[in-house]
Amino acid sequence: MESWVWLALIALALLVGMLAAWLVLQRRRSTYLRERFGPEYERAVQQIGDRRRAETELERREKRVEQLQIRPLPLSEAQRFADAWRQVQARFVDDPSGAVADADRLVAEVMQARGYPVGDFEQRAADISVDHPDVVEHYRVAHRIALANERGQATTEDLRQAMVHYRALFGHLLETEGIVESGRKA
Repeated sequence: MESWVWLALIALALLVGMLAAWLVLQRRRSTYLRERFGPEYERAVQQIGDRRRAETELERREKRVEQLQIRPLPLSEAQRFADAWRQVQARFVDDPSGAVADADRLVAEVMQARGYPVGDFEQRAADISVDHPDVVEHYRVAHRIALANERGQATTEDLRQAMVHYRALFGHLLETEGIVESGRKA
């Protein structure tokens, strides 16, 4: 065989090898992101409409959150927030609408105390999805209900559901779920 044929075969083999390596890396990337983000991965793919672009967005979120100074709350601060949460829950009996508004504000305060920026809601939800992918949908649902509540369009059952969703998120944000229940560290 002539040398150009050998060179072409070697180049083709290298190209096939590089393509195979790229495909393996893409599969690993997808698997990692699917495991890391859980249901948020599927939501991103569905919302963006393209798996590769959704994965790029999820990686962007990860990099953004890595740059933030996210910190756990000191026990005394977590206790203070847990006490405030119990007051919000107690208020629900007499004033469901006010309790949901308070819950929305309290969640934002906890996020800010932990180091999450609290500007735009969608950005907050994206940031939370990195560290708390299993509960970010609770945040979205609760916030939608809180907005409907502001417009006077939420039923008492909607408000109850919002409190359930906020409670799920709140426990994760405190990172001490037992403290929300009992009033002291579990």
